[in-house]
Amino acid sequence: MHVRSAYLIITLSTLAFCMPASAQKTDKKALSAGILKDARLDTIQRRALALLTSFNAGTSYGEVWIRDFNTFIKGSLKVRTKEEVRSMLLLFLKMQGEDGNIVDGVIDSKKAGVGYQYRYSPLAPEWAAHKNTVETDQESSLIQAIRKYIDVTGDRSILEEEIGGKSVLSRLEAALEYILKDRWAEKYGLVKGATTVDWGDVQPETGWGVAINDKTKWAVDIYDNAMYVIAIQDFLAIKPATYKTSRNWVTTAAAIKTNVRKHLWMSDAQKYIPHLYLDGSPFPASFNEKEILYTGGSACAIMAGFNTPKEIIVINRQMVAAAAKEKHATIGITVYPPYPADLYPNMHPYVYQNGGDWTWFGGRMIQTLAEHGLVKEAVAELNPIIERVLTNKGFYEWYDVRTGEPKGSGDFRGEAGVLFDVIVTLRDWAEKNQ
Repeated sequence: MHVRSAYLIITLSTLAFCMPASAQKTDKKALSAGILKDARLDTIQRRALALLTSFNAGTSYGEVWIRDFNTFIKGSLKVRTKEEVRSMLLLFLKMQGEDGNIVDGVIDSKKAGVGYQYRYSPLAPEWAAHKNTVETDQESSLIQAIRKYIDVTGDRSILEEEIGGKSVLSRLEAALEYILKDRWAEKYGLVKGATTVDWGDVQPETGWGVAINDKTKWAVDIYDNAMYVIAIQDFLAIKPATYKTSRNWVTTAAAIKTNVRKHLWMSDAQKYIPHLYLDGSPFPASFNEKEILYTGGSACAIMAGFNTPKEIIVINRQMVAAAAKEKHATIGITVYPPYPADLYPNMHPYVYQNGGDWTWFGGRMIQTLAEHGLVKEAVAELNPIIERVLTNKGFYEWYDVRTGEPKGSGDFRGEAGVLFDVIVTLRDWAEKNQ
């Protein structure tokens, strides 16, 4: 099914809210039956689990990235032992900075040959680590991953384990505090980071785009703030009731949500602005960046609880409409329209995060749709993604929306992980609504 057909289904499905209760019940039964009988979902999950036997991000990556691992850890726990997964999570805390910051990736020190500025720790001497400093999601990703680990395994003892004389729980709170100290825009009461495309990790100007430099333009965006609030929620969910926190994190999360609605949400357009610049924009005044739809950050905002049910429906329609403008796009298209090449020379239009199609984030949107009761929409939007995986016989990092050609890592565990999770969510719903 092409996205255009899916959009028609989504449009019609909204009429269900006006249907009699008996008709809605029948509709749910038919939908749940379709989900449970779809053998393609078995194939996807089986292939995903076969891939998730390793922790590195994919065939093009030697590193284990925390932002990736966070999205496939549940699948990993199906095929790797609890102890192996726990050990990998703790490795990121062994590499934690004195100020609480968390690294992006870890790799066998003998294989550390990329142009990163590597970090080493006596707590894990055989490993090297690096941090893409333009990002502000590493700390949030680790906390989210540990919450998922605890939810699946029930192993709360991980929080009490000591690393370098500090408990895991205190180290997680230090990671939260690091954001408030080092990545905080006091003027707006929001998290900041370097200017990148949506959730991406590459700055506009040519050069080594993943590290802060003299060309960096600091900005506030929805992705960083949504990920941080999700992390706070997860921290509060796993901490023991007797643990004395360094601050009132409930208040902190609530204030961020209020400020997101005040400064980043455009109520008239029903979408998030791409960036709120702190020291000037890297783009000319003639460029209207607000016209660009940020899909990944918007999905995370919904996951963080920033939007109302009606707004979620509108945001989803915007994503489907954007995807329909490109022949091979799904709602995983990163941004639309992409940034022009002359304004973003480090990443040309329709390449990588600048308008490439990433199931890694499209899958998250589909899962949150299902969790908010928009299951018919979730199924319709998942269908072209499932067909794409089966056609290409693999989980690819991203796809060219103009040609449909798979790009990047050939075995991208982030895609495999989110699809595994989506299918679990849909089948859980279906089992309850037979």
